[in-house]
Amino acid sequence: MTQPKLERGLIVANYGRHFLVETPEGERRICHSRGKKSTGLVGDRVLWQASEDEGTIEKIEDRKNVFYRQDEIRTKSFASNLDQILILIAAEPEFSSSQLSRALIAAEAEHITPIIALNKRDLTEPFSRAWEWLRPYRAMNYAVLPLSLREVGGTDKAELLKVLGGKTTLVLGPSGAGKSTLINLLAPGALAQTGEISQALNSGKHTTTSTTWYWADVEKSTALIDSPGFQEFGLNHIRPAQLAAYMPDLKPHISNCKFYNCSHLHEPGCSVMAALKFEADSPEYISANRYKIYSDLYAELSQTRKY
Repeated sequence: MTQPKLERGLIVANYGRHFLVETPEGERRICHSRGKKSTGLVGDRVLWQASEDEGTIEKIEDRKNVFYRQDEIRTKSFASNLDQILILIAAEPEFSSSQLSRALIAAEAEHITPIIALNKRDLTEPFSRAWEWLRPYRAMNYAVLPLSLREVGGTDKAELLKVLGGKTTLVLGPSGAGKSTLINLLAPGALAQTGEISQALNSGKHTTTSTTWYWADVEKSTALIDSPGFQEFGLNHIRPAQLAAYMPDLKPHISNCKFYNCSHLHEPGCSVMAALKFEADSPEYISANRYKIYSDLYAELSQTRKY
């Protein structure tokens, strides 16, 4: 008896137990997982078997990474096999420094390159304040892109495609930042909903309900993955002792602490705490805001590990 032929494919959308799989020829087919567990992610390379008008995913090939968040209740995986993550925030509504830092830490932990994009450059004063607030992140050598997605011009699109071209990028950000607008700008016809629909429905909820892959070019070399917006970003998968190593402004100081197991919170001879007293223009300076994010996260992660 001959074995059924397995086809290669790419998961391009996730609807719970069902997935949309794209073949190398560009055809798309609804597939479901074999068995009760649904472990597929957008970005997965899979082997699947056709059955009438649908298909069954038989194997998920090895992943190079998975970007995810974890709280006390559950783990939420966004996508796999990423080259980079574009964290889109806006001058208004005001973004959470804690949420931005959490997303950056999760990316660092998976060795995925993060990029920060600040939208709504057309709002002069709010944008100026937000841009100044992002100064420590630019000092950490994070790429920070100024955008005005409301003013759909060629400059922003060209700059974005320079950064995103030839790569697989997860677009991440809170509601109201302009994620769907960005997807529609770079992948025309993507059918990503805009915030106007949400306002029309007066729902105030995220407009994206499933994680979806979009090609930004006919050559299919540049991919954007749109994910549901998030209000919380748990980091329970990271141990408190690992935290400082995933924060580029704290990391260079760790090896100079007096104690090898320094928590960087109260120990004598702590180089991290000493860097708080440096001049703000020093490349080794740690801002009070960033240190507070670290200490709050350390306390949160320590608490979740108490039984």
